[in-house]
Amino acid sequence: MITVGVGTTSGVGADEVLAAVDAVLPPGATSVRLSTLDARLLEPGIREAATRRGWPVVGHPASALATVPVPTPSGRVASAVGTASVAEAAALLHGDRLTVPKTVVGRVTVAVAG
Repeated sequence: MITVGVGTTSGVGADEVLAAVDAVLPPGATSVRLSTLDARLLEPGIREAATRRGWPVVGHPASALATVPVPTPSGRVASAVGTASVAEAAALLHGDRLTVPKTVVGRVTVAVAG
């Protein structure tokens, strides 16, 4: 299963999430899971994006994400949500290596691990 870590700002829409995911998914990917900060599970855009595609979505506390070593940590993200990475760390919690590093598409940040 491919895991796409997703970080967003509040109020992001499902179309924005899907555009970002589609920008980084490998061609032909069929088994996909979204992974994010547990607080972002409350975002309707993330839940709706997962529902539209029939993908599971899981959330993790900032404390768990903060323990994952990532190639591109962000001090700004750490100050805002309590972990230096959401997308890369959330992806790596389910995959052994990043296949697509942190990529920003509009208001959504995504990373892929397999």
